[in-house]
Amino acid sequence: MPTPAVVATLPIRRLTPRDLTACADLSEDRGWPREEHKWRLLLSAGTGHGIDDPAGGLVAACVVTEYGSGERPDLGAIGMVLVAARHARQGVGRRLMRHVVSAMGTIPLTLYATPYGRPLYEELGFKTTGRSEMLTGFFTPGGPQSRVATRKANAEDLSAILRLDEEVFGSDRTPLIARLPTFSDQLRVAVDGGEIVGFAAAWPNMDTHVVGPLIARDTETAKSLVTSLAAHTDRPLRTDIDVRHEDLLAWAKDRGLASVAMNSVMTYGITEVPGDWTRRFAPLTVAAG
Repeated sequence: MPTPAVVATLPIRRLTPRDLTACADLSEDRGWPREEHKWRLLLSAGTGHGIDDPAGGLVAACVVTEYGSGERPDLGAIGMVLVAARHARQGVGRRLMRHVVSAMGTIPLTLYATPYGRPLYEELGFKTTGRSEMLTGFFTPGGPQSRVATRKANAEDLSAILRLDEEVFGSDRTPLIARLPTFSDQLRVAVDGGEIVGFAAAWPNMDTHVVGPLIARDTETAKSLVTSLAAHTDRPLRTDIDVRHEDLLAWAKDRGLASVAMNSVMTYGITEVPGDWTRRFAPLTVAAG
C-alpha cells in the first residue's frame, strides 16, 4: 500500500465508463452497495474524477454532473465522493474535492451530504440550504383513490417531459433525463386534459426500485405517480424527499415506507438550488442532484 506521502502526489484523472468496475469496487470497499447500474449512468452522463492506486483499484473517486444548455454549465452536481478505507483520514477526499471545485471555476455547485461528510464540505465553503429524508420499504396501497390520471410514458412524451423538467429543475438536464427510458424500469406521466403535469421514474438499485426523479404539479399528483409506480413492482421502494414536502412524507410513511437517513442539501456559489422546489419532490439520485 502506498504511503500517505505517495498518495498525496498521485495524479487526479478523468474517469470513464471503462472504470465502472473499479468504481463499484470502491463503493463496496466502503460498505456501500456496488450500484453498478447507477455508476454506469453517472460515468456516461457526468464527469468522473479519480486517483489510481499503484497497488490496484482506486484511492478515491467522485462524479460531477453538469447542467445547462449553453456553452457554460448553469450548475454542477457533485456525488459519489468516496475514498478507499485503507486511505481514509489522510486528506485524500479534501484534495479531490478541492480539485473539483477549482476545475469548475465560477460554476455554481450543489451536493447532498451525509452527516459524516458535511464538515468537509463546510470547510470548503459549501452551505447547507435544505434537507432531504431517505425512505424505503414495501408500499402498501390504501386511502382514497386519486383523481389524477397516470400512464406509462411513451416516446412522444419525451419532449414534454424535458420541457417540464427544465422548468421545474431550473436548468436543462437533457443528457440525464433523456436516458430515463433505458435507465429506468418504469417511466410514468401524470396527465390532466392532455397536458403532462408530472412524471416519475423507478429504476433498479440492488434489491430496490428507486423512485426518482419525482416532478409533479402538486402533492396529490406526486402521490398518484408514486402509487402507480408501486403498483407495477414487487420490490421495496426507496426515495429521497425534500423535507419541505411534509404531506408527502407523512403519506409515504403511512403507506409503509420508513425513514432511514437524513441528508443535507448544500450549495457553493449560490444561496439555494435553482428551480421550483414546490414541484420538485425527489431527485433522480442524490448523486446527481
